[in-house]
Amino acid sequence: MIRKEILDNGLTVLTETMSDIRSVAVGIWLKRGSRHEELEDSGISHFIEHMVFKGTIRRSQVQIAQELDAIGGQSDAFTTKEYASFHAKVLDEHLPVVMDLLSDIVLNPRFDPEELERERKVILEEIKMVEDTYDDLAHEIFTESFWPDHPLGRSILGSRESVSRFQRRDLLRFFREAYTPQNLVISAAGHLEHEHFIDLLHRHFDALQLRSSPFDESPPRVQTAIRCKEKDIEQVHLVLGTIAPHQTHEDRYVGYVLSTLLGGTMSSRLFQVIREERGLVYSVFSGITSYRDAGNLTIYAGTSPENVTQVIDLVMAELRRIKKDPVTKQELRRTKDHLKGSILLGLEGSGSRMAQLARHEMVFGRHIPIEEILNRVESVTQEHVLNLATELIEGRFLAFTAVGKLSPLEKLGETLVA
Repeated sequence: MIRKEILDNGLTVLTETMSDIRSVAVGIWLKRGSRHEELEDSGISHFIEHMVFKGTIRRSQVQIAQELDAIGGQSDAFTTKEYASFHAKVLDEHLPVVMDLLSDIVLNPRFDPEELERERKVILEEIKMVEDTYDDLAHEIFTESFWPDHPLGRSILGSRESVSRFQRRDLLRFFREAYTPQNLVISAAGHLEHEHFIDLLHRHFDALQLRSSPFDESPPRVQTAIRCKEKDIEQVHLVLGTIAPHQTHEDRYVGYVLSTLLGGTMSSRLFQVIREERGLVYSVFSGITSYRDAGNLTIYAGTSPENVTQVIDLVMAELRRIKKDPVTKQELRRTKDHLKGSILLGLEGSGSRMAQLARHEMVFGRHIPIEEILNRVESVTQEHVLNLATELIEGRFLAFTAVGKLSPLEKLGETLVA
């Protein structure tokens, strides 16, 4: 049973009771991410996510870790471009303990200056790690070029320059503006009673006061640029992309089917043609990244420099084919069954159910029943896929990024016409 309640101070609470398990997964979700940062604050949401675990007014960093370990709990946190999450999974009997711990972390971080300097070094190393992970780097460069001069185009981690100049006062300012009741969603799923959970939240969150925190959430401008970065490495990492339906768009399920058909499975067109039939890559795949008001469809491949041109030609041939000829009934059936199976398997645990409750609330303002999702996938037709492919993959340059030895790409612009 799923229940939703909004507390007097504006805090949104969602629960799903799963009486046949012993675990409870709980998450505190912040409806702010890196897209809500000014340029000079780039990376500050992620920095705060790190810092809240480094000590609160009541607990040291060591105490936080020890208390969670003592109850056998699993915890994690992450920041995205539109939200941040602090969550844990414990046995039902330990729910009061973990709520006391999570609420303390999110409401009372100390932002100790010495810990800040240590964590700054950690995040700078994280930025270096992305720069040395060339498939990640290719996607980062692609996104920056695709949505230029917009927060959605910037890295969640921020830049070396922005991370290097953050001071305690900067973190406190952003924290006070963002971590307010109307920006928080608390979700829980597992062996719990809604009323008992609400009582726990009153104990920890009633003192949190409603505050206004305006922000700019204008959509990004798309630029289909070609951006290449020379690196003396063994492979060339390629990303081609175009626009895609945003999170609430009516065609979003058609987009998922289209992406899966192209490169979402081992039986997909790109995987079969480029890897299985030609042996030109180890990794090739497609995916959709979507936000409230924007999205993109990307295709990634990593290949040897001598095979770059052939791989690009094969990708472009499949893009032209999918917007020219209807997919077969067998392909469509296989793809929809794969998507529905993945959705159902992904919701078998309390952690995934807890996360879905929060995400649906933040994006749609309501819980979407699984039956509705499966029906929307099932309703996708051959004509839907063909129409969307024709709309997205226009007869123009696609956006493109390459990282590696780039001499084979001298006449690239002539190749990327879909």
